[in-house]
Amino acid sequence: MHLEAASIDDLRALHALIESAYRGDTARAGWSHEADLLGGQRTDLVALEAMLDDPLQHVLVLRDDELLRACVVLTDKGDGLAYLGMLTVDPERQTSGIGRMILAAAEDHAAALGAARVEMTVIAQRDELIEWYERRGYVRTGDRRPFPAHDPRFGFPKRDDLVFLVLQKTL
Repeated sequence: MHLEAASIDDLRALHALIESAYRGDTARAGWSHEADLLGGQRTDLVALEAMLDDPLQHVLVLRDDELLRACVVLTDKGDGLAYLGMLTVDPERQTSGIGRMILAAAEDHAAALGAARVEMTVIAQRDELIEWYERRGYVRTGDRRPFPAHDPRFGFPKRDDLVFLVLQKTL
């Protein structure tokens, strides 16, 4: 397996991977899904294509032969800060160490871009996922950000108390 920048040729496979890991019954094969909190889509082809075209965003994919097994998006926020989002592992491959591997590679990539710290947001109700990131050195900043409940690009909340916690790690 190897990590590389995603290309426009990866667009459909990337979208399928993300949707399978975050939403619906396929996501339930893994442990880190949002299927019980959100319905609808996690992202769409237009949003993914915009990420691929944005020079401040780095969409990285992990391949096993030609199959996409994981991905992550890094956004250069300036002032030594990178935002890490959409860390995705194929639900059938979760618990195999791929998540740790792609997270470490993303942190290395962020450092190579000049980032001194990485920030992310995680839905506050996802305790197990937050704890997973904390075991990898991320800390809660105390900041909370509203969940965009009325923005269909993020799916449809199944409850009305969703909020993002901000986690950060110094590289």
